Order: sequence, then structure tokens, then C-alpha cells
Amino acid sequence: MKFLDEYRDEILAGKVVDEIRRITTKPWVLMEVCGGQTHTIVKYGIDRLLPNEIELVHGPGCPVCVTSLEMIDKAHAIAQRPDVIFCSFGDMLRVPGSDGDLLVLKSRGADIRVVYSPIDCLKIARANPNEKVVFFAIGFETTAPANAMSVFQAKKQGIENFSILVSHVLVPPSIASILQSPLNRVQGFLGPGHVCTVMGYHEYEPIAARFRVPIVITGFEPLDILQGVLMTVRQLEAGTYEVENQYPRVVQRDGNRVAQNLVNEVFEVCDRKWRGVGSIPKSGYKLRWEFREHDADRIFDTKEIDTKEPDICISGLVLKGVKKPHDCPAFGKQCTPENPLGATMVSAEGACAAYYAYGRHLEKREEAVAL
Repeated sequence: MKFLDEYRDEILAGKVVDEIRRITTKPWVLMEVCGGQTHTIVKYGIDRLLPNEIELVHGPGCPVCVTSLEMIDKAHAIAQRPDVIFCSFGDMLRVPGSDGDLLVLKSRGADIRVVYSPIDCLKIARANPNEKVVFFAIGFETTAPANAMSVFQAKKQGIENFSILVSHVLVPPSIASILQSPLNRVQGFLGPGHVCTVMGYHEYEPIAARFRVPIVITGFEPLDILQGVLMTVRQLEAGTYEVENQYPRVVQRDGNRVAQNLVNEVFEVCDRKWRGVGSIPKSGYKLRWEFREHDADRIFDTKEIDTKEPDICISGLVLKGVKKPHDCPAFGKQCTPENPLGATMVSAEGACAAYYAYGRHLEKREEAVAL
């Protein structure tokens, strides 16, 4: 495919791998931030092309995976109300809460609809003036502009029966949280290409300087990933810690100022809980007071909800890069895409789902049989 095949060229990939092998003199642990990068790494076996000294661990880069259990349960409570039309992207419907998922609620009669854009919800709200239409607004900074626009337009057009349940999370604070953890092993990052398309990468420069780690903003094709690894290892071997941009065909340092201005007009930064990680200060967005009439959290005044994660699930450790999916005793057994115990098995960008999709669970069984 034009403009795509060149980023999957085997000969070029081999040359980049050879250069990584040539310059690597020490063991290094790198973390890719985006779930889309994890998917590419596992699909193309990039982690297995690298020298043994280079270990890739998978970060909390899947927005579906890190949406807190409390927020999932809150969404379920709102979706079950008889006067609500609850709208969501399709990948959230199977994320397990404390008691089932949105698909289960839909089968019980809840009016739950899959949409492809939050703007679609405005049409639904206009067509159903006697119902309360709620959109589940999750995601990193990448999806924040579209969600902000839906609220901005609802206020401008006087659509009073539309609101959003906000669960946005921000990448820079999560990287800082990982680096501050006593369990941290990460020495360099492949930064989030999609997020930086919107936000730019200047926010990562203080993190690189403070924690003395290289951060390379990286794309999503195999050659993007390999080049990002090469750039990161070069810095590690040289003892430098800067932010570099491997993805200049899409990302600029200052990002998209128009999108940022819209987001800042509608949202403000707040503390946010991350599933499996806990509360991270100033790591999320919430609606500003001026848009409170479209804040589902305020409108429905959901109380504190008792939550319960499966005891066997280690998705939190996977999201922190401490463990890998095949370290979980439930992986590929009690926990599968058809019956997920944790959010990392639900989304296509989740590390557990990626490992399962490309047969890493079968390899574990084959090793056991061989022994």
C-alpha cells in the first residue's frame, strides 16, 4: 500500500536491527507508551528481533484499560436508568465492571448505543428530547478535542438533554508516576505519537530532564518502532536524556494549537484514578464549571460505589510495566477475550489482548508440555 509499505520494509528493518545490535553494550529496559505501539510490537514480533540486552515492557497506553473500575461502575449505574440513552464507543461495551459489562446491561433492556463520534450523540439528543443522552467520554488527550467539541456545540445549540461522563487521562503524569515507583525498571520511553499529534511534546522535556531518561516520540509502524528503539538506545549508550521526535511526518513540538485551545476552554486538569494503578495527581480532565449543565457526574450525582477486581488479575502490574501478560496465572485460561477478567484483555490495544491475539498464550502451553 502506498505510503505504508515503506514503513514495513523487511530489508530496512533488518538494517535498523543490525545497527541496534552494533551499538548496544548494556542491558536496557524500554517502555512503549501507546497501546497501538504494543499491538505493532507483538504482531510483528519486534521484541524478538531485538538483541537480548533490550527488553520492551508495555505501559498504560490503552485508554480503555486504564479507565478506573469506579468509573466503569458509575457508567453502569447511569446506563441502567430508564430515562437515559447511554452512548459509548464499541470497545467500552465489554470492559468488565464489578458486576458484568455494558453488553450485559443492554441485554437486560438498557438503552445503550454504539456511536462513532460524540457529535453523533447531539443528533440522538435532538431526536429524543424526553430522554437524557449521556456519552462516556474516555481517552487520552487524543480524543479530548472531539469530546470538548460535543459539549461546546451542545451549549451553543441549547441541547440541554446531552451530557458526558468524563474519564479523560493524561500521559505525562502517568510517565512521571511510573518513574517515581519503587518498582520501576524503565530506563527510556517510546513516546505517544497520537497524543503528541494533538499536544506536542514540550510537556515531556521537563520529565526527561528531571528523571534523566530519554523519551523518543514514536509512530506506529514496524520501522517507526525500530527507529524509536534505535534512537532511545543511542541516547542511553551516550548517557543523554532528551526528547526526540521520530514521528515528524505527523508530530510537531507544539502540536495542534487550535485543538489545545478548545480542550482548555471546555476542560480543566484534575486528579484521576487509573485502573490497576491508583490515583495520579493532575492526570485527568474534568468539565469546567461553565459547562456544568453537561456534566453527567454532577447531573446524576452517583455516590461512591463499592468495587471489586478479580483477585487473580495482575493487569495493574502489566500496566505499570512490572509484569507481562504471560506472567499472569489466568492468562489464556480463566482470562480470554471471550471472558476477560481485566481491561487489558478487552481492548485490541491492551497488552493481554495483543499477546493472546498473536498466540503468546499458546507458546506458554507448548513450553509446559516440552518440560
